[in-house]
Amino acid sequence: MSYQAEYSRSIETPELFWGEKAEALAWFKKPEQILSTDENGIYRWFADGELNTAYLALDYHVENGLADNLAIIYDSPVTNQKRKITYRELRDDVAKFAGVLKAQGVEKGDRVVIYMPMVPEALVAMLAVARLGAIHSVVFGGFAPHELAVRIDDAEPKVIVTASCGIEIAKVIEYKPMLDNAIEKSAHKPNSVVVLQRPQAKAELIPGRDLDWNEAVAAAEPADCVPVKGTDPLYILYTSGTTGKPKGVVRDNGGHAVAMKYSMQSIYNVKPGDVFWAASDVGWVVGHSYIVYGPLLAGCTTIVYEGKPVRTPDAGAFWRVCEEYKAKVLFAAPTAFRAIKKEDPEASLLANYDLSSLDAIFMAGERLDPPTYHWTIEKTGKPVIDHWWQTETGWAICGNMTGIETLPPKAGSATVPVTGFNVQILDTEGNQLPPGEQGAIAIKLPLPPSCLPTVWGDFERFRTGYLTEFPGYYSSGDGGYKDEDGYVFIMGRTDDVINVAGHRLSTGEMEEIVAGHSAVAECAVIGINDPLKGQEPIGLVLLKDGVDIDEAQLQAELVAMVRGEIGAVACFKRAIVVQRLPKTRSGKILRKLLRQIADGQAYTVPSTIDDPASLPEIEEIMSNNGLVCNA
Repeated sequence: MSYQAEYSRSIETPELFWGEKAEALAWFKKPEQILSTDENGIYRWFADGELNTAYLALDYHVENGLADNLAIIYDSPVTNQKRKITYRELRDDVAKFAGVLKAQGVEKGDRVVIYMPMVPEALVAMLAVARLGAIHSVVFGGFAPHELAVRIDDAEPKVIVTASCGIEIAKVIEYKPMLDNAIEKSAHKPNSVVVLQRPQAKAELIPGRDLDWNEAVAAAEPADCVPVKGTDPLYILYTSGTTGKPKGVVRDNGGHAVAMKYSMQSIYNVKPGDVFWAASDVGWVVGHSYIVYGPLLAGCTTIVYEGKPVRTPDAGAFWRVCEEYKAKVLFAAPTAFRAIKKEDPEASLLANYDLSSLDAIFMAGERLDPPTYHWTIEKTGKPVIDHWWQTETGWAICGNMTGIETLPPKAGSATVPVTGFNVQILDTEGNQLPPGEQGAIAIKLPLPPSCLPTVWGDFERFRTGYLTEFPGYYSSGDGGYKDEDGYVFIMGRTDDVINVAGHRLSTGEMEEIVAGHSAVAECAVIGINDPLKGQEPIGLVLLKDGVDIDEAQLQAELVAMVRGEIGAVACFKRAIVVQRLPKTRSGKILRKLLRQIADGQAYTVPSTIDDPASLPEIEEIMSNNGLVCNA
């Protein structure tokens, strides 16, 4: 079948289309209601079906001939460890750890926060929670105590699962002190904490609350899979919001399982037994979808890599992993390839490795700039496939569906809408724009399976954040255009969330922290283009009258404050003192205009500006500090 025929069916007859795709799963009770609406009037998929995602990812394969196939390959250059785990072994490990959680009172619908590095036990913990019909919320191991505390208070977990440490290249980062600090800060307290002790750092356990992972597993009875409804939540994953308060994206079990299984074949063109490598982290949505659930639901082997694209040990790391494990697909953010290109511009290390097993390189998480796209193709000789998606959707909104029909690529484009996603470009009034005209990217309802039905504990935030700007549509928050062939070009965010190395971070939250400094009267944090990370946050700071502080000292203090509250992942490294910021008459800082100046773009002075003289002044300061593109 051609892409166009498949896509048209998904848009014209969505119930029939997704009902057929759902047949690929082993439901405990097959759904009869394919598409319905809930009490909030939101479209929901497979509401009356019953299933268990961990069963589909593990037990089903063990029962159907894949028990001895590899489920996980663990490769950790930072600890010099490698492990291979079969589907049977993983099923047994998950059943035992589910028993640990069950003994701690975890039941269907309860939440469990997981704060882990990239080790197989992180996947075991996620799948064990799913096995019990509970809801996991994975928090990236690099987040600081404040960020973790906010998520603990929102999710209200019964249990938290962590490790004694993570390892960043050669630096050991102790997790337990950060977790203890977060629990101290949070109003909600978990009943217990399970700690995986790693040899690189031994954590101090608190008697009566903390359990040693290995001791708890040794004493546990395996737990069975608990059936859940198709619309019951599988996980909550927090993503930065423009207010600074993280949004808990809710993913349901039924739609997610159907979409993951379908996407592995239709987008990535893999089958059971193939080796699939998403070089991400389980703390991000890519890790949820394509390190854990997608590959295991499809009966593939997933690679869990605890390392970096460079310096573990060198810029040949990705090529080594692909050769050693015969990866069919490599999926990573463009920033990883920019890092490799920076350290090995001629890709000379690639000559040491055989990439013959590799069919394609997929990129997502941020805009794939044409130079990185062309460099990767030129050096590897492999197809590079850009695709665009969001934490909110859980899988690609636009892409090249290589398992159906591979379309000719276009540099700078994420190709065409994926089946089920009715992507439209709208003007500010909600009218569809013709090819070539930029506007807001929106998706006509109903959204396909796997997309969020709400924000955890705050439906109104979901409704106002995504559904009110363009009635009848989901507003993506991204801007772009379609060309005459229907190819979609994503041009960037329309809000104040920036993308640093594939991680969405709120500039509003950073501003809140910077503004908390005793010397700062006002500030703006904007994302400027960065050749390696995609975007980098820069702080523009107004000092309080009469304050005398050394700029270098101020910058160091502000960097430390942001790092302490958000973590190193924010990459906040520069703060520049300015005399005034361009504002509207109502007092709103013109952040979009500041970004245009920094990116060297032509801009129009808005009629609402309060003080036009502030623009040349700020432009000169930014230029003198090397912040203006091509300045």
